[in-house]
Amino acid sequence: MPLRAYVFGNDQLKINASFALVAASAAVLATFAGCGSSKQPSNKDDGVFTYLLDRKTKWVENKVDTLPPLPQASNLMQFVVSQNMPLTFAVDKNSLSVGDDGVVRYTIVATSAGGARNVNYEGIRCDTYEWRRYASINDDGTGWDRGTAFEFKRIENGELNAYQAALYQDYFCANKLPVGTAQQIASHIQYKRTQTSINTR
Repeated sequence: MPLRAYVFGNDQLKINASFALVAASAAVLATFAGCGSSKQPSNKDDGVFTYLLDRKTKWVENKVDTLPPLPQASNLMQFVVSQNMPLTFAVDKNSLSVGDDGVVRYTIVATSAGGARNVNYEGIRCDTYEWRRYASINDDGTGWDRGTAFEFKRIENGELNAYQAALYQDYFCANKLPVGTAQQIASHIQYKRTQTSINTR
């Protein structure tokens, strides 16, 4: 017959107290371990302790459902792209807008020495140094043609007709943000106040 151990009275209470002490110690250690790990940066969204810089927000472009009226000569503001440029460039001041998506939208008119005009409605995205076209004037010169539209692409530097680069650097953007409201940008173009001239005052 196997031997069995029986514990009675005070001995039983001592054993129960020992088990309780071990369990309490383990709980305390687990708590300290948790506190130590909570100080480490985490990419997980854990409520109050979320690290905002780790969050990636997805950029969404504002919808362009309505196009501006075709430009009138009295509203055109010329700006310099290159001294050797055979074309002249101008922005329609009534078309200028600054969206909360960080895009400056405008109508550009490029005119050749012979009087031929190229008219586009475009947008420049300040935070990525990109531009896109929303529409061009139709063949009859009576309205917009959205069939020429394309998505954002990188602004090209160094070309004679790189008017997007001139608009970005001189009038539209600084520190990857629009420099001001549409009215402020229009005033800068009208009075030839480039970002370089403003910053050197």
